[in-house]
Amino acid sequence: MPRAAAPTLTSPSLSLSPSPSPTASPSRLSSSRVPRAADSDRRRTSASVVLRSVLEHGPVARSTIARLTGLSPASVTDYCARFAELGLIREEAAPRQSNGVGRPHVPVVLDASRFVVAGVHVAVPYTTVALLDLRGRVVARRELKHEHTDPGWVLARAADGLQALLDDLPGCRALGVGVAVGGWVDRESGTVVEHPMLGWRDVAVREILGARTGLPVHVDGHARALVNAERLFGPARGSGSVLHLFVGNMVDAAFATNDEVHHGPRSRAGDIAHLPVPGGSEVCECGRTGCLQAELSERTLCRRAREAGIGKGTNPMHVVAAAAGGDPVAVGLLVRRAGAVGRAARLLLDVLNPETVVVTEIGVIYRDDCLTALRDGVGADRADSVVPTSFPDSVLAVAGGSVALDVVYRDPLAA
Repeated sequence: MPRAAAPTLTSPSLSLSPSPSPTASPSRLSSSRVPRAADSDRRRTSASVVLRSVLEHGPVARSTIARLTGLSPASVTDYCARFAELGLIREEAAPRQSNGVGRPHVPVVLDASRFVVAGVHVAVPYTTVALLDLRGRVVARRELKHEHTDPGWVLARAADGLQALLDDLPGCRALGVGVAVGGWVDRESGTVVEHPMLGWRDVAVREILGARTGLPVHVDGHARALVNAERLFGPARGSGSVLHLFVGNMVDAAFATNDEVHHGPRSRAGDIAHLPVPGGSEVCECGRTGCLQAELSERTLCRRAREAGIGKGTNPMHVVAAAAGGDPVAVGLLVRRAGAVGRAARLLLDVLNPETVVVTEIGVIYRDDCLTALRDGVGADRADSVVPTSFPDSVLAVAGGSVALDVVYRDPLAA
C-alpha cells in the first residue's frame, strides 16, 4: 500500500520498550551470577504490583504498599525511588502522622501530569484518536470520519491527528501508542489479521504507525482493550474474572482471569460473531441465518429503524435520540436488542462463569430500561453480576489508550 512521508511525533521521552542492556564481557560473566529469566519476571511483577497499588490506593504510604503487596519495605522503597526518578509517581507535599507515633509518613501518589499515552480506535465509520493520562482519563480526543477505509490512509490520518493533539498539549510527553480495532487482531505481531467490515486483511498496524510516529505501538482487539480498562480503572478492578461483551457494528467478547486476558493462538479468542441465535432471521455474510453479529450489530439496528421510519442514516444515536423523544418504536427496538444481548451474555456466563460481566452496548449505556432488559435476558440469578461499561462517554478513546496503559502497568520499569 502506498505510504506518504510524514514527520514523527516529537514527544517520546520514555519508551514502553526495554532498552538493550550492554553486553557483558566473558570475564564478568564468569565472575558474576547470570540473571535467570525467573528473576526478570519476578522484578517485572513486583514493579507492576507496586505501581498498581499506588494507582489504586494513592496517596499511600510505602509501608502500606509493603503490607498490601507482601513485598519487603526495602523493595517497595527501591521501586518507589525508581518510579519517582522516571516521573511516574511523586511524594505528597504534606507528610501524614502515623497514629501520633514515630516519624510522619510521606505518602506517594501517581503523577498524572507529565505523561500521556496516545490511543487510536478504528471503527467502521470513523477513527477516534485520543490522549489519556496515567489514570486512564481522556485528556483530549478527536473523531476522524472515514472517507474510505484504505488502511494506509486511515492510519496516516490517525498519526496526524495524534500529532495535532500533542501539539495542543506542549507540557505532556507521550509514552507510546495503543491501537484498538475490532475483528481478528494478533497482538503479538501488531497486525489486524482480518476485519471484514473495514476490508482489512493482514494490515501491519504496528509497523505503519510506528514508522509514522516514532513511538512504540501496541495493538489489540477492542474487547480485550476494554477488559484491561475495566481491570485497571473500573469497578471490576479486583474481580477474579471479568467478561466483556462489546456490541457495536462488530460483536465480540474478551475474558480475563487472575489479571490475565485470554488471547489464545494468534489472539483469536473472543470471536463470537457467528454464534447462532435461536429464532434469528438475519442473513449473515457467512451465508448462514441468525449469527450473533448479524442479529445484534448496529448496522442491523439502524436498518430496522429506517424501515420503521426512524431516521435515515447509519448512526445508532438517531435511534437513541428518537427513544429519548418518546418514540415507542425506537424504544422497542432498543429494549428488544438489549434483551437479546442479555441472552447472548447468559450463554457466555454458562460457559465461563465470570464474577463480573461488563457490557458495552449503546442502549444499555443510555437507558435504564435497556439495562433492565439486559439483566432480564441474563436471568435473575446472575443479573447483579452484569454492569454497563465504566466509560459511557469515552469508551472508544479509552479502548485505544488502554492498550498502551496495560503495557505501562505490566512492566513500568521498561519505560
